[in-house]
Amino acid sequence: MAFQLTAEQEMVSLMARDFAKKELEPMASKREKEEIFPLDVVKKMGGLGLLGMMVPPEYGGSGAGAISYCLALQEIAYACASTAVTMSVANLSTEPLLKFGDEEQKKKYLARLAQGELLGCFAITEPAAGSDPGSLQLKAEDRGDHYLVNGTKIFITHGGYADVINLIARTGPEKGNKGLSAFIVEKGFKGFSVGAREDKMGLRASNTVELIFEDCRVPKENLLGRLGQGFKIAMTALDSGRIGIASQALGIARGCLNEAVRYSRERKQFGRSISSFQALQWMIADMATGIEAASLLTLSAADRKDRGLPFTKEASMAKLFASEMANKAAYRAVQIHGGYGYTKEFKVERLYRDARATTIYEGTSEVQRIVIAREVLSD
Repeated sequence: MAFQLTAEQEMVSLMARDFAKKELEPMASKREKEEIFPLDVVKKMGGLGLLGMMVPPEYGGSGAGAISYCLALQEIAYACASTAVTMSVANLSTEPLLKFGDEEQKKKYLARLAQGELLGCFAITEPAAGSDPGSLQLKAEDRGDHYLVNGTKIFITHGGYADVINLIARTGPEKGNKGLSAFIVEKGFKGFSVGAREDKMGLRASNTVELIFEDCRVPKENLLGRLGQGFKIAMTALDSGRIGIASQALGIARGCLNEAVRYSRERKQFGRSISSFQALQWMIADMATGIEAASLLTLSAADRKDRGLPFTKEASMAKLFASEMANKAAYRAVQIHGGYGYTKEFKVERLYRDARATTIYEGTSEVQRIVIAREVLSD
């Protein structure tokens, strides 16, 4: 399927590209080396409508839609993959509120999240529960006028800077995916604290931490949706999140391709540019083809979301293919650079490390294959 972008979608893409070039690219290497979370830049992104792209204007969002979101996120990822995952999770954090929140919750949180006044995160992973949400152990006990939450969440993107946490907790005695509920937790709630920060291979300008809940009091009105809807809420958010990570992977891959093309034209060996050698031309051809295929898969999933159609299978396909493709593109880009690609002097070294996470978070490649097979076999 060929996609003809609207004038508005093209304008959003160009706006994000211009912003990324001016605000992100010049400092991306420094922020990555020094692990600086760009909170000031994230706030500016909120002002531009990049943190609430699928939130309707009546709730403070830009209402740009999923396709525009994909295009903008690619441009941010091209300049700085760390900032792109922050943008992805910030948009993801609005999804549960938009779909399952009551009017009071939307009025209190949604516009402020969409405009960057508040930063939201999503907390589901635990030390003993990653790909298997049914193993979640963090508990929220009903204490009359509030819930008392105890447990730990790990690998939470920008959890150290988040003002609002979408929390999935066990509220019932049922095992597995049943008995899970969702809550809106503010960082100022008594009993909540931020734990250890992860020392990661890549995406080092993206803050990743554990969140600790010790007799944390969460008001009854901060239950999101109904009791027992936690698994449904989490999966609904993750479907959109996978479109975001596919877009992030595409931005990384495009960076790899452009760096490889530029270097191969400049580098001379055996008396000529290395771009004239067929072996390298084929690597570049494979990179360009993979990017085009991943782009179409991602836009297809986004288009279905924009049209209100089911997109679980399409989102998993896009995330699986784009993330695996980005890792291949990063490998080839480093290979084309040779020894220079293995040094931190060149951008491809950072892209190589950043690409690796895309096959892991928002569901590993193996989990995506499970989802895809389940959807295909149930048709």
